[in-house]
Amino acid sequence: MATVQTSAPSIEPITLEEAKAHLRIDTPDDDTLIQSLIMTSRLHVEVALGLTLLTQTWSCFFDRWPSDRSGLDAITLPLSPVASVDAVRVYADDGTFLNLPLAGFSFDLVSRHPRIMRKKGTMTPEPGRRLNGIEVAITCGFGAQHSDVPAPIRQALLLLVAHWYEHRDPGEIGTAEARVPAAVSALLGNYLPVRL
Repeated sequence: MATVQTSAPSIEPITLEEAKAHLRIDTPDDDTLIQSLIMTSRLHVEVALGLTLLTQTWSCFFDRWPSDRSGLDAITLPLSPVASVDAVRVYADDGTFLNLPLAGFSFDLVSRHPRIMRKKGTMTPEPGRRLNGIEVAITCGFGAQHSDVPAPIRQALLLLVAHWYEHRDPGEIGTAEARVPAAVSALLGNYLPVRL
């Protein structure tokens, strides 16, 4: 499975002004650095949690239709929360594609791991190319506004920006200098994927 971002969020979950207030900075000298740290913090949290914080679009590619013993034929989407499934496409070996009617699918977009399932009796063509032959285009994120992102995640982002602002020296991955502060991990704990 591959994922490709097709549109990025138009804003960040925290504003430059919020970050500067948290850092107690009132000059514009480090604005570019702080904006970079805000974006980097968002990307770090999104990857760590498998979440998309603000409205953005992605295409998820699969090699073939799933078929499990329960007969659900569910495709599990790698990102959440998902606001909508915008298209399901099947690719031929020459790269052309067929848009499938969305009415032929059921959507579970409220689960931590959103799924789409073919409705009983829906016929779906097999992909013509062996790799990434099925595309599911989605819109995801908590919403388009700063306030749509849950408060604990926004607070964790502020703490992460502050941590990276204060610790600019490069650190080797896995060392104490490179660790995320415990307070950030605690705030994000409820959003970690559950593994059974």
